[in-house]
Order: sequence, then C-alpha cells, then structure tokens
Amino acid sequence: MDIAVVGSGYVGLVSGACFSEMGANVWCVDVDTQKIANLRKGILPIYEDGLQDLVDKNAADGRLHFATSLSECMDRVEIVFIAVGTPPEEDGSADVSHVMEVAAEFGRLISRYTLLVMKSTVPVGTCYRVKKKVEDVLRERGEDIPFDIASNPEFLKEGVAIKDFMTPDRVVIGIENERAKSLISSLYRPFLLNNYRVIFMDILSAEMTKYASNAMLATRISFMNELAELCELTGADVSKVRTGMASDSRIGSKFLYPGCGYGGSCFPKDVKALISTAAAYGHSMKIISAVEDVNREQKKIVFRKLQQALDGKLAGSTVALWGLAFKPCTDDMREAPSIETVSMLLDAGASVRVFDPVAMDTARGIFGDAVAYCSDIYDAASGADAVALVTEWKQFRIPDWNRLRSVMKGRILVDGRNIYNPEEPVAAGLDYYCIGCPHRTIRNL
Repeated sequence: MDIAVVGSGYVGLVSGACFSEMGANVWCVDVDTQKIANLRKGILPIYEDGLQDLVDKNAADGRLHFATSLSECMDRVEIVFIAVGTPPEEDGSADVSHVMEVAAEFGRLISRYTLLVMKSTVPVGTCYRVKKKVEDVLRERGEDIPFDIASNPEFLKEGVAIKDFMTPDRVVIGIENERAKSLISSLYRPFLLNNYRVIFMDILSAEMTKYASNAMLATRISFMNELAELCELTGADVSKVRTGMASDSRIGSKFLYPGCGYGGSCFPKDVKALISTAAAYGHSMKIISAVEDVNREQKKIVFRKLQQALDGKLAGSTVALWGLAFKPCTDDMREAPSIETVSMLLDAGASVRVFDPVAMDTARGIFGDAVAYCSDIYDAASGADAVALVTEWKQFRIPDWNRLRSVMKGRILVDGRNIYNPEEPVAAGLDYYCIGCPHRTIRNL
C-alpha cells in the first residue's frame, strides 16, 4: 500500500517510519525544504529512541521517501495522513490553519478516490471542516471526485513512541462508511493479526477521545501534585499514600507520581484546547481548568524548594540542574518545568549550571548564554551550592554520592521527581529535599 504523511515532525515522522516498517510505501511530506533535505541525508529533526535506526533502515530499503510537496506522490497514494502541527492560539484554542492548508492542497491534487485521515490533534468537528474545504476546492475545479475523511488520533508517548506505535494499547479510528473502514483496515491489518485493540467509532467521538485521554492523564498528575502539597502540610508521606491508592484496581499506579509538573507538546496544549472547545459551546470545564492551574503552580516547586533550602539566599548562589527535557528519552523542551525553574533562578540572581543527556542543543536555543552547559552531572554540580533533579533520566538514578558531595560547594539536593532513597545522599553528607514527603526531607546537622 502507498500512503503519504503530510508533516514530518514528531507525529508524522514516527508514524511514517513505523508504517514503512510494516511494509507500506510511505512518503513523508513537509514544506520545510531544509528538513526534507536533511531527512534525505539521514539527519532527523528530533531525537526519539530507536527512530534513527528505523528511518535509516526503511529509507535504505526503498519504503520510506521524503518530499516537499504532496504533488510528488499524490497520483500513487491511496491514503493521505494529515500530521501537521496545531499549536495553541493566545486564547488556548488550537490553530488548525496548517491542517486547512493540507485540505486545500488535497482538494487541488486529488484525481481518484483517496482517503484523507486526520492524525493531527484537532478540536472536535475539525474533520468535517476539512471535508467541506476539500469539497469546496473540488467544486471550484468543477470536479466530482470521491473521497472520504477519517480520524485516527495518535497516542504516542515521547521516548517510547516506536514501541507505542508498533504495540499499541489501542488504535482509535473514526470513520463514516464501510469503504473508508475497509481501506484503513488494510493498512492496520498487522495490528488486527496481532489482536491489538482497533476501535472503530464515529469521527466526532474519535476526535474527542484524544483530548479526553490526555486531559485525564493530566488530571491524575495534577491531583497527585496537589495531594503532595497537602501531605507536606499534614505530615503524611505522599509516596506511601500513592502506594495505598495504586493498590486499588480501579485506580492503578500509572501517572500517579508527584513531581514538578507536566510539560511537552501534548498535555499543556490539549488541556487548553479542551477548555477552549468547551467555552465555544458555552460550557465551563471546571475540573480541567483546575488541572491547568495546579500544573502552572507546580512548575515552581523546584525553585521554591531551593529557596527554602538556601534560606531565601539565592542571589549569588550557584545551582545545578540535572535534566532539561520535559521527560526522559527526548530532547523536547516544550513547556518543560526546567524552563520555569531556570527563569526563576536567574531572576533571583543565581548562576545556573545545566546538563541533559540529549536536550543541550535545544536548551541553547532557549537559554542562550544565560546558563553554563556542562558535560555530565558532576561537571554541572562542580562548585554548586545546590543540585536539583528536574528530569528523571535513568543515568541519573544511581549517582556516586560521595563524588557528588566532593565536587559541590554546598550540600543541598532537591529531588524534583522523588526518585532517590534519602538515606544514600544523606549518608554522603547531603541535605535531601523531595516533594510531598516531609519525613523524607532530611538536613544534616
């Protein structure tokens, strides 16, 4: 089967590479000529674990191609996926202008029955706006060429996106008729053979499912962060509370960890978009609005812990941050808690030293020369009054505590993800601060 994926960012490139790995002939299309030129050379615009090998393999095998226009492949493809960005507007609503541009181009180029599938995250009803746009362009052409529209939202987690795509929890597909269902089922046949859950539904429900899923996960995170604050006030230990909650099969353990807030390209944007969609219908999403408010404040928690540990004397201090990406295994820093932490530290007059295994180039584009970029966690901690873990990369989990203490000027460690056993850093002479566990916060005397 021949397909095109318009948009070669995170969703489009991962989807295109994975579809080609399943045997499809895939054209990844993007108007960014430099991005396409780099992809043809094997240079990826993003870091995602395993993606480089997948792109190299399938490009070499002739199943993965790169184009700057849909016109280069439209005559041979049966399905066109829209995977362009839908960034938030100032009011939080999703900007679907790029989506509509693809719809118009599709209408100009279509010459035979083709299925147009929405993979971009879009507000409910966008697929029907796209359908109307294509119909309008065909009418202007004086053509009556059949096509169908479908919704196939992505549920990829950055850092494990390849695994998520190839062995999904579920594949959600919104369709209008059997012809569209039959064609897209042919593409997803490998998943059907492996008994992965492929769920067909109407288009509006499929669009809503994406937003509802991300909003629920964001809600669990903000709930635990708000609970962690209450635990600190009352003397309860949020880590023990979490264990008790997670043992309930109705609740479970996933996305139930307190920390320094969620970030990335999905949760913040999708929460805002869902609130905006509700407002357009005259409805208020009270819980989801609170989720956003809690997360906004939670991104300040590492700064507040450092301020507490340093007795408010941040001016002139040196602080090391371990981790900058919004989560491990990605270089994505969109809406990352580290940005808020660095900004507040600099405003308070502190010097900041940073290290992240893969996000350093991304960080340079955000912070410029305002921070010191270091070669590893010990280099970052060298001469520091305090160290703060912001992103829980696996290689940060078992540091040499004695070495850390020896290179630091001070002895403060803020665990923004609650991943450490406090007894270990404390034994090395460090003061340990975490989130929501007052009995685990230990200062050496």
